[in-house]
Amino acid sequence: MKKQNQNMLQGPLLGSIISYTVPIILTSVLQLLFNAADLVVVGRFCGSISVAAVGATGSITALIVNLFIGLSVGAGVTVAHGIGSREDEVVHRTVHTALPLALISGVVLTVLGIALSEKLLTLMGTPANVLALSSVYMKIYFAGITFNMVYNFSASILRAVGDTKSPLVFLTIAGVINVVMNLIFVTVLHMNVAGVALATTISQAFSAVAMVVVLMKRTDAAKLHLRQMKIYKIQMMKMLRIGLPAGVQSSLFSISNVLIQSSVNSFGDILMSGNAAAQNIEGFLYVSLNSFHQTAVNFIGQNVGAKQYDRVKKIVWICLGCVLVVGLTMGTLMYRFGESLLSIYITDSAEAISWGMVRLSVICQFYFLCGLMDVSTGALRGMGASISPMIISVLGVCGIRIGWIMTVFQIPQFHTPYSLYFSYIISWTLTFLIQMFAFFRIYRKHTGREAVK
Repeated sequence: MKKQNQNMLQGPLLGSIISYTVPIILTSVLQLLFNAADLVVVGRFCGSISVAAVGATGSITALIVNLFIGLSVGAGVTVAHGIGSREDEVVHRTVHTALPLALISGVVLTVLGIALSEKLLTLMGTPANVLALSSVYMKIYFAGITFNMVYNFSASILRAVGDTKSPLVFLTIAGVINVVMNLIFVTVLHMNVAGVALATTISQAFSAVAMVVVLMKRTDAAKLHLRQMKIYKIQMMKMLRIGLPAGVQSSLFSISNVLIQSSVNSFGDILMSGNAAAQNIEGFLYVSLNSFHQTAVNFIGQNVGAKQYDRVKKIVWICLGCVLVVGLTMGTLMYRFGESLLSIYITDSAEAISWGMVRLSVICQFYFLCGLMDVSTGALRGMGASISPMIISVLGVCGIRIGWIMTVFQIPQFHTPYSLYFSYIISWTLTFLIQMFAFFRIYRKHTGREAVK
């Protein structure tokens, strides 16, 4: 496949950032469609309890997986720095370290996921009529998680060198495979949630293999030679230094989401179903905004490697402006057409749809704040910072949400879904402001300036 690398070091930034980000958005939307297809198929052919069963696994899956996904962030930043500083050997060694780490991560996740899934679901207070189905879904999902790891590490490398189109092409094909397999396993073989989990695994296997082939066919320093794969200590340590805090941050985010999901579970399976469908709808907004986070990481990473700091500041402001526009536009539209969107997932419970609208009414129109927070985090990581964004995010997001659940949410008049969802807005706002303060401090340290205009 012909290389189509985005030049991040020269030329106008706005057009480059948009053309680079759009394929990431489309790719991320397709990834989310894997789970959306799961929910739509089980909702239409198996009922709202099956929707609740799939939805109940999301926060636990993220809790276990995100620690390792963070390592792929470290791989991408290390490659971006190597590209910017024109150190081909660094890029080569990072690529050949990243893939073995992806395989090791997949094996570890399979063991942990299968062993802990039912126990964690029980600890979350998952209702008995949902627990068995959720457990089956999670065990099959984790049995094939290695494919997910290989895909994410490979995609992170390709985006770091400027190729956002290859992941899009192959994930499009994988998405079609997923939908077809969903329909066969659920409607023909009547496998319920086990069928959609198996369909997801098969489609991820295709995308993982395809991405490895793309890396093997490259002609630059990012070309993968299977026989040369090994762990290079220096590159591994840099990946861990940047990626491990990112993974810890994501996992701790998931802990707060697990607590929120547990609180949602306390309201019963009907609200769980509406919440799961609304979360999936919001997911399309989230991945659209988070794509600018990935853009900020890689654009800033390459320009820091090239010591082009004036472009770094421009990249941050452009990405922040983009998430503000995209977030406000998409959030408003999703809320406006919320009932119609929820009815795609839920066909047997008007009450579940009404509860889904409660979540959308509180969160959707303010989701741009989450995008601002993510871009500021990406800016810090692109600069090479790892610990500070983790600490700020953990305290700002997890601390506020957990504190809210343990205090405000326990007050009888505030023990409502509205109150629970409001904790998101507060945590996004405060974390964004502190992250930006930290970014400018680190930026001044890099440039040696006393003030940043």
